[in-house]
Formats: sequence, C-alpha cells, structure tokens
Amino acid sequence: MTKIVSIHSFRGGTGKSNVTANLATWIAKSGYRVGIVDTDIQSPGIHVPFGLDETKVKYTLNDYLWGRCAIEATVHDVSSIISTGRGWFGGNRGKIYLIPSSIKTGEISRILREGYDARLLNDGFREIMQRLQLDYLFIDTHPGINEETLLSVIISDVLVVILRPDKQDYQGTAVTIDVARKLEVPKMLLVVNKALPSLNFEALRQQIQNSYQAPVAGILPVCDEMFLLASSDIFCLRHPDHLWSKGIQAIAAQVQDQSRSRIDPQQSTMRRY
Repeated sequence: MTKIVSIHSFRGGTGKSNVTANLATWIAKSGYRVGIVDTDIQSPGIHVPFGLDETKVKYTLNDYLWGRCAIEATVHDVSSIISTGRGWFGGNRGKIYLIPSSIKTGEISRILREGYDARLLNDGFREIMQRLQLDYLFIDTHPGINEETLLSVIISDVLVVILRPDKQDYQGTAVTIDVARKLEVPKMLLVVNKALPSLNFEALRQQIQNSYQAPVAGILPVCDEMFLLASSDIFCLRHPDHLWSKGIQAIAAQVQDQSRSRIDPQQSTMRRY
C-alpha cells in the first residue's frame, strides 16, 4: 500500500520544500518508489532542487486541475536528474516522480482569483499512486490552514509539521496540531528547522515535545552550506556526512517506522481504496 506523507508548516519560510525534497530523495535511495506533489500552488518551489524549469515542464498540476490534461501527463521522472554522476540509482529500484505546480505568474494569479476544485486532488493522488505503483507519496502543502491542507491531512498516514524555533511558529504549530488531532491523523511528527547550532538541541527537543505532546523527529541546524547551495541541488546528496543530512536520515527512518505497516521495496504496492 502506498503511504501518504504530508509535509506542512503553519507559516512560510520554514524550509518545508527543501526538507520534503531531501526526505523523499533519501527514502528513494533506500530502494522505494516515491512520488512528490507540489500542492503549494500559490508559491511553488520544490521543483528547484530537482533542476526543473519552464523549459523542461510541459504540464503541471495546474493543467490537471483545470482539465487540460490527465494527471499522468504532469509526472516528471527526476531520478536521472539527481543521480547524474552519483550512480546510486543504478540497479536500484528506487525512483522519484515529481508533479510540480506552475511557476508562471498568470497561472498563479488565476489560482488566487478563481481557485480550483480541491476534490480533484484526491482523484489525482489515487490515480498516480496506482499507475506508478508508489511506495510513498509526499505532499508538499501550502502553509496555513485551507481546504487543500485539510484534504492532505485527512488522507495522510504520516503528517510531518515543520517549524522554526520562533514564537510565531510555535503559536501557528499549535493550531496545526490541534486540527490534525481533530482529524485523527494516524501519526504526526515534528521537525524543527533552522535551529542555531549554539542551542541545546536536546533541551529544545524536550521543550517542544512537552509543549505539543508530539514526538520531535529531528532538529536541523541552520548552516552556511545550505545558504551557499541555494536550493540548486539535493543537500543530503551533495553533503551526505553533514549534520543536517544526518538529521534528514534520522527523520526519514522515523517516517518509514511511523507508517501503518512496513513496505517491502521489492514488492509492487497499491493504496487502499
């Protein structure tokens, strides 16, 4: 069965898309078939670390939502892009498929002006999970609470909430967690991103876990290497031994452990419907 993992934050600027891209990549590296959907249609960005731009994208999620194409036409196999010169996908069953949202100003403006039928997302998710035989589907959500967010949360096996060590983030995260509990999300993990290395990470972990009564899967430090990379690549592949990458690896392991049942990467999988 495909496991749906929604990555969410109450506010923008938490590094949600970078965390999503790295988590999905690391799990694919373990031999799983992974899909990523950028449902942050108002401010898309997860395509950047995978090297996609307008010249390489014919159809996006927007085209599907507006009836211009079938959902499978929006899928981009980015496995070859991220494995160039690295070789770890050679002979590996692991795959990464990305469905980006449009980065065209007119398309974004139309979404803001007209909206879309969020129920189509559910149909699209089901279709690509079946067609691509995905082990995991990652949903990069729009910050805050809206119809699309609620849909993603409802269908999730695992909800990963990203926050910074910041009072505004703390308040917004409390709202997100309250909503997730009311919707009875099976598993929820917290990830603290952009933490100063000078902080006591263990004390911070205990403080947040006690405040929200939810497990902290990892604390990711702010670092110069991340700023220098500027989202031009998958960080955990460029710097596999970095403390930030080690944090992603630990979070990925917990995402896999938190799934409702274990997945054998040698078997084809289908989502229950």
